[in-house]
Parts: sequence; C-alpha cells; structure tokens
Amino acid sequence: MKWLALLLSLSLLVMTHELGHLCFAKLFHTRVRRYYIFFNWKFSIIKAKKFNGKWHFLFFNSQTPEEWDEKNLKPEDQNNTLWGLGWIPLGGYCDIAGMIDETKSEEDLESVPQPWEYRTKPAWQRLLIISGGVLVNFLSALLLYTLIFAHWGQDELPLRNASLGYTYHQVMLDEGFINGDIIYAIDGKEMFDYTDATRALLLDNARQVMVMRNDTLTSLTMSGHLAEKVNSEQVRQIMAIRAPFVVKDFVAGSAAKKAGMLAGDSVVSIDGIPMACYDEITNYLSAHAGRDIIVGFVRNRDTNSALVSLATDGKMGVLLETDLSKLYNVKHIEYSIWEAIPAGISHGWKVLTSYVSSLKMLFAPGGVNSLGGFGTMSSIFPEYWDWQSFWSITAFLALILAFMNIIPIPGLDGGHIMFTLWEIITRKKPSERFLTIAQNIGMFLLIALMVLANGNDLVRWIKGML
Repeated sequence: MKWLALLLSLSLLVMTHELGHLCFAKLFHTRVRRYYIFFNWKFSIIKAKKFNGKWHFLFFNSQTPEEWDEKNLKPEDQNNTLWGLGWIPLGGYCDIAGMIDETKSEEDLESVPQPWEYRTKPAWQRLLIISGGVLVNFLSALLLYTLIFAHWGQDELPLRNASLGYTYHQVMLDEGFINGDIIYAIDGKEMFDYTDATRALLLDNARQVMVMRNDTLTSLTMSGHLAEKVNSEQVRQIMAIRAPFVVKDFVAGSAAKKAGMLAGDSVVSIDGIPMACYDEITNYLSAHAGRDIIVGFVRNRDTNSALVSLATDGKMGVLLETDLSKLYNVKHIEYSIWEAIPAGISHGWKVLTSYVSSLKMLFAPGGVNSLGGFGTMSSIFPEYWDWQSFWSITAFLALILAFMNIIPIPGLDGGHIMFTLWEIITRKKPSERFLTIAQNIGMFLLIALMVLANGNDLVRWIKGML
C-alpha cells in the first residue's frame, strides 16, 4: 500500500510539474513536442495527438507514425503536442523545442533557430517557462493544505498535552532523558510544539533542556553532539508520543473479553505494577506470555481489575485505539474555505522552512548517511489507505520537489534558472556548447546522488533483515 501511495503521489507531482512548464511554453507560443508521464524507453503505453481536426491514439507502440511528425503536419497542426504515458514510473518530461536539457544536446537542435523555439524567446519568457514547474508545485502544495484544512480542519496536540510523556530513542536516553519526560523549555525558550522542540534539539545545538519528570521540573545538560549521534545511528525519530493502552475492539477468542473487559477500558496497571503506556505494557506481556496476569483498568472513571490468561504469544486479544484525538486533549480547529486559505499558506510556508532548516543535518558528521531515496519516501506513508494522510504527504512532497528543483545545479530547473538570470544580469547568453557540458556534469552529479540515496535505503533494508 505504501508503494502504491508513493507511485500515485509522485505521478501527480510530476504531472503538475511538467504541466507548469507546458502552460508557460504555450503562453509564449513555444512549441512543446512531447508531454510524457513516466518514461517511455522502447515503447509507450499510450500516445495521443490531435491533427486534421481529430484525436489519434496509439497503444503499446514503440514507433510514432511518420504522419504524426510535426514536419508532415499542416501548419495549423504543427504546434500540437504529442501526449504520452510511458511504462517506467520514475518521472516524466516536457520536450520543449529548442531547449538543451537532460534529453537533448546542441547537436539535437535545429541548425537554424526558429521563432517557435525556446532558445529564441526573450530571457524573461524563458525564465518563466523554466520556473513554471517549481511554481506549480509550490502553489499546488499551498492549495492542498488549504483544501485539507477546509475539509478536515486541523488537529494540534500541544507538546505538554501528551500526559504520559514521550518515548525517547537511545541517543536521547544517553543525553539524560528518561521515557515519560515532557519537554518544557530548551535553552530558556518555552516549548509548546513537537516540531519546534525536535528542530531546536537537532538544529540549534541545544545545551539546556527543562523537562517535567514525575511532576517535577528537571534540568538536563546536553552534550552538544546530538545531531552527530543521530546521523551516526541513522535515527529516524528521536522521540515519540507515548500512547495509552486503550481497548478499541477484540479479536476472535479474546482472552481480555473473556475476562470481562470492554471496549473503552484503559489499562493502568499489570499485576499491581502501575503502567499505562503501550510500550511498557506490551513489553511486560511479552515477558509473561502464557501466564495469568491481573490487569488493572479504568472504566468510566472507576478502577477495575480482571484476571487475564495470556496467549503463548503474550497477547490479550485486543485491538487498540490509535486516534490521538480520542486519547489526549487534541486541539481541533475548523476552517471555512476563506479561513483555510491563509491557514494553508501559513502552514505550507512553515513546513517548507522547517524542511530547509533540517537540511543542516546533512552537513553534520555522518549526514550523508541520512540521505534516503524511494524507500525512505514510501516509509512516510501509512500502512493503511487514508486520504487525509495521502494529500498531506503529497503536499509535503510537492514542497520538497519545488525546493530541490530550484537548487542551482545544471540538470535541475534551478540550473536553467541560474544561467538565465546570469544572462539577464550580464546581457551575455551562455553558449549552447557550454550549456550542453554543464548539463552533462549536472546529470552525472544527480545520478550519483540518486544512487547514493537509494543505496542508503538498500543498506538499511539489508540491516533490517539481518
């Protein structure tokens, strides 16, 4: 399910990105020869082109008929784009006439520049054409956040409202944290938001952290090397909300149900030992598999107990409540469509700035090992299908795609933008030969980066299997 969600999300992002290029190209009467979703090495699943007053289609075809070639079309049809769907789901492309990119070099251009080519357009028009993909990805992310807020509203769990505290990764335990701690302040600044807290810990080289521990404020002195340790251990999450053990439903033959427990019961102790969070309870159950235990639980504010005979796998036969809004005091905000617009824009900008700030981790020792490819991207999708999560993650990936594409590296849109801005400022246009060489160097770097990122995913997968 995760891979299906990733494929659908990336397909939508590629489609809108390339559509941004196409729309600006059409606006400035620049010919777009082909618009493809997915790559079409050897053959295409479908091709479509309009000429002679009607649409023509080809399915599972490797060659485009000669009469489809723009040179053989009537003048009024020569500007029509060939639309296609490839079979390799790793991206897509918009083939703009007269543009040197990852698919064309100077040898592939017309010998004489044509008025409908990208290279003959004024620099400001070329800047808008090449920026169109980034612009559409950024705007589509803000639009998605706006629609999400308008339809589902927004749930916020203030940092301190997680009354059971947080479970910390070993790198945090080594810094002096204890599972159950609730962060109250970092370097003298009060913390109310989970994202702000993790960002301060990892990116701002936090040194003093105030936590609430057993109803007492406790000060912790950090080593100053947390980011380095996180990269070294390839930690994905330094802290997670401790979820209470609340029964949602029962499986067939449930031992807990036989013992008289009901949906909604919240476990607070096992064998007289106070424990309320999921990880503590499941660890205890696993260690006492096949035995009889006394489960203490709260029902309608009354404390009860039941004798439960655990199965040999240490399970009680219950399904747990996972909706945080039913477990903690979650702040839910409803928006009208007009209220959702500024809220969506503000949230999108906050997500983008947080992501850009997090890139500082790459420059900490071992940061290159934290790079991830398609496997890492698929891991952020939930195991089950949820439209709210899907659109939220798609909006996040749209922002990442927009930012990554604007980095001034030849081979990315940012490289073209950099050279076009240079031309506007200096009034000197880079030669087509120079652009071809720069493009080749950029593509080599991008391929190497992709191999490294996906190689890291492969190494993590192998380690996980061992």
